[in-house]
Amino acid sequence: MSYLPCGTYFESYADDQKWWRTNFIKGKMLVMIILLAAAPYLVDSQWMSVFYTINYYILAALGVQLLIGYCGQITLGHAAFVAVGGYTSAMMVLFIPWPEFMVDAGLVYPISIVCAGFAAALWSVLFGLPSARVKGFYLIMTTMAAQWITVPLVITQYVSQIGGRGQSFSLPPGLIKIGPWTIDSDEKIYYFSIILVLLCFIVMGNLLRSKVGRAWIAIRDNDIAAETMGVNIVGYKLLAFFVAGFFAGIAGAFWISALFFVSPEHYEWFYSLLWVGIILIGGVGSIQGIVFGSVFVVMVFKLLEMSVLGLSDILMTSYPELGWVTTKLIFFKESAFGLAIIFFLIYEPNGLSYRYWQLKNYFNLWPFSYTGK
Repeated sequence: MSYLPCGTYFESYADDQKWWRTNFIKGKMLVMIILLAAAPYLVDSQWMSVFYTINYYILAALGVQLLIGYCGQITLGHAAFVAVGGYTSAMMVLFIPWPEFMVDAGLVYPISIVCAGFAAALWSVLFGLPSARVKGFYLIMTTMAAQWITVPLVITQYVSQIGGRGQSFSLPPGLIKIGPWTIDSDEKIYYFSIILVLLCFIVMGNLLRSKVGRAWIAIRDNDIAAETMGVNIVGYKLLAFFVAGFFAGIAGAFWISALFFVSPEHYEWFYSLLWVGIILIGGVGSIQGIVFGSVFVVMVFKLLEMSVLGLSDILMTSYPELGWVTTKLIFFKESAFGLAIIFFLIYEPNGLSYRYWQLKNYFNLWPFSYTGK
C-alpha cells in the first residue's frame, strides 16, 4: 500500500513494523540521504564542524534517551561513560604496540571503537547496579556519583597521568585511520559521524522493536506491573545501562577523531545536563527527538556565538570603552540553554518531535485534517 489517505492502516504486522512504510516515506528518506551526502558541497566548510558536533551530540544523547525515554531510568552522569569511551580508544591507539600490518591496514582505530563501547558499557553497568534497589531521586544521585568518581578522580588523577603526558592525550595526524581512509579533514569527520549515527540508529530502532524494547517500555510505564507479567526487571535495567553505555563509548571514541586529543575538560558535568536537556527539548521517548534536540541546541549555541563575536567587533571598533560588555555576553550561551529548557517544559513539554508528529498527521489526513477544536 503506497498511500494512506485516511490515517494509518496496514494489512499485516510486518507492514506495520517496516522502517519505511510507504513510497512517500521512501522518497523523503532518499532525499534526506542525498542531502546528507551532498552537505559538504552545499555549505561553507566552516559549517562542517557544526554538523559533526550535532552528530556527536546525537550519539551521546542516544544512550540518555534509551535510559530516560524508554526505560525510565534517570541519569545525570552520562558524560562519564562518554569519557571512558574516549580515553579507552585514545589509549589503545597510542600505547598498545600493534603489529605493523594492523597499523598499515587501518584496523587499530576501528578495533579501539568497539573496545571503547564495551569498556563504557561495563562501567555503566557498574553504576547501574543500584537501579535494582533504588529509583527516582536516589538513582539520580547514583548516576551523579558516576560523573564525580570517573572524571575528576579516576581519569584526571590516574588515567591522564599514564605516559607522562599531563592531563591530555594528543593524537598525531594520520593516526586515526579506518582501512585506507585517513580521517584528517572536517569533511571526512562529518562523513564518519554520519555513518556512526546511522548504524547506531539502526541498532537502537531494532532493539526497540524487539522483545527487549517492549520490556524496557513496560518497565518505564509501570515496573511493578511488568514484573508481575514475568519481566526480569533487574536484568533488563542492567541491559539498558549496558546498551546506553555502549552508545556513549562509541560517541567518546568518535570525538577523539574530531579533536585529535582527549582531555577531562571535554567531559564535565555540564555535558551530562546538556544531553538530558537535548532529549527534553527534542522529545522524551522519541528517536527523532534526539535529532531535533541536538540540532536545536547546537544551532542556538552557534548563532549566539556568531552574534557575540559580531557585537564584539562592532563595540571594539566603534566603542572600545564598552568592550567589557562582550565578556559578560559570553556567559549568556549557557543561560540561553537553561531558558530554552524552561520554555519547553512550560510551553512544549512533549518536545519538538511531538510538534513534528502533529505536522505529519495534518498532511497525512489532508483534506480531512482538523485542528482538534
